[in-house]
Amino acid sequence: MDMQAFTTALRNRIAQMPMPEDAESLLELLFDAYTECNGFDNEVIRRDFNALYAAMNGKTIREMDEIIYPVCTLCRDHEKAGFEEGIKVGFRLAQEINA
Repeated sequence: MDMQAFTTALRNRIAQMPMPEDAESLLELLFDAYTECNGFDNEVIRRDFNALYAAMNGKTIREMDEIIYPVCTLCRDHEKAGFEEGIKVGFRLAQEINA
């Protein structure tokens, strides 16, 4: 997605949705908008999930869910932290370039 499309999607999201009460920061809102606009369900991720499910062979659906939900939460939190740090580094770099 190019920057113009992302900016348009972000503006549309802001116009359509009130500020969520559980949002902790502007970076969190940016991350949420980014993930909505960029699907991460690609072949590599599907293959990795298939391997995880194969490793849980023999477990009940409930047991599998007890593993999958925390794994997905961990992955999202890790991705969100990386996104936020990347934005911070980008701002610092822009400040240095313009200094």
